[in-house]
Amino acid sequence: MRKMAACEGGKEGQDSILEPLCFPEQPPDVPSAPSLCSQRPRAELLVCVFCSESTPLLQTDVLLQTDVLLQTDVLLKHLLLEHKLVIADVRLIADLPRYLLYWKGRFLEQPVTDFCSVIKTNSTGPVEKQDEYFLLCDILPEDRLLREKLQQKRLEEVLEQQQRERDDTSFHRVCMFCSEEFSGNRSSLLNHMAREHSFSIGLPDNIVYCNEFLDTLQSKLDNLQCLYCEKTFRDKTTLKDHMRKKAHRRINASNHDYDRFYVINYLELGKTWEEVQSEDDRELVDEEDDDWSDWRAHPVSAVCLFCDHQSDTMEQIYSHMKDVHGFDLHKLRTDLNLRFYQQVKLVNFIRRQIHQSRCYGCQEKFETRADVLGHIVAEGHVMQLPEVSAWDQPQYYFPTYENDALLCALSDSDQDEAGETSHGEDVPVIAEDVSNLRALKQSSVLNQLLKNTRSCS
Repeated sequence: MRKMAACEGGKEGQDSILEPLCFPEQPPDVPSAPSLCSQRPRAELLVCVFCSESTPLLQTDVLLQTDVLLQTDVLLKHLLLEHKLVIADVRLIADLPRYLLYWKGRFLEQPVTDFCSVIKTNSTGPVEKQDEYFLLCDILPEDRLLREKLQQKRLEEVLEQQQRERDDTSFHRVCMFCSEEFSGNRSSLLNHMAREHSFSIGLPDNIVYCNEFLDTLQSKLDNLQCLYCEKTFRDKTTLKDHMRKKAHRRINASNHDYDRFYVINYLELGKTWEEVQSEDDRELVDEEDDDWSDWRAHPVSAVCLFCDHQSDTMEQIYSHMKDVHGFDLHKLRTDLNLRFYQQVKLVNFIRRQIHQSRCYGCQEKFETRADVLGHIVAEGHVMQLPEVSAWDQPQYYFPTYENDALLCALSDSDQDEAGETSHGEDVPVIAEDVSNLRALKQSSVLNQLLKNTRSCS
């Protein structure tokens, strides 16, 4: 699929095709909520479980996962070198400070060997050269239970935070790609960036710590860094051209610094979104129950070609376009004898022209979408199409909007009937050679078999 997006500089760039467009998600109706408290930096201590050594873990709005790992490594190195303790799968522990405090208390009550596996190094060498290391891991039921409780606690905190962000109406921020300001709900900004700048970080309901997420992205752009390939450029113009031409207006899913901003990464202990999604896919493949009796289709929600009106059925959207805008797609299909894929190309052509603020009938260019729609109505160009060669092109096989439900329900019934009627004319049928039918019967294999059967009997 392709996307048409208005570039931020130059008229030529306004017609470029970058990534798939997407109709904006409709934000759910939520009651107004009090203003969110500002997120202040908070310092926690990573304490040694054996001594008074500790490392501060400073958590700020834009702290990256790599920074957290560096801070954690300081204490882990101390535990290994000074106390010969190894904690397995540290990165999977939801709340490391609480985890360490718990085991600090337990090691004061009982010896470490009651909880940890003992690993001997150089076991075949002299005793004085042997070392004992202690492994603390979730094979121990108590450790496993602790990790699960911390994970559940973290998930509850994340879901509460996400709900506060969804209900918040005090959100105020400037788009990182243009100077437009957005107030109210965060979805208005996220949908704007997806619709106008071809930049989507996902559905608003899948995101948590949204302000920190946007701060992280803004910091990269301020440092002239591409959000996808993360290369640094000499100035903003070069960076902008690079992201447009390379279709890099997206984030890099392999960068785990972004994991903490997506709710899916908090759902299961020790699993990233990629592993969760992979398991879901395998379950779909392995599913043997073919009972679809409880399946319910979602509403189609097809969008009008000329305005933001949506309808749940194709009949409703066709009626809306005909009654409100005077556009009769059924009549065009019949009058022009359009096959199914020609209808697809026509719809994508009209969508693209209107997105580029250009009249599809006369090709006149306008400044805004509203201007071109006013022109189409005033000049009577609603049902006026250009030459077929202008829109019946391979490039219009690709949807202008990747979630365009109108394309999924285009009718081809008349053409199917015509195809059945004219099938005999289009496909030549070669008749059997019956010029010497008697000789054919006498020399056939079946006839020889029958003769042999009779002679045997």
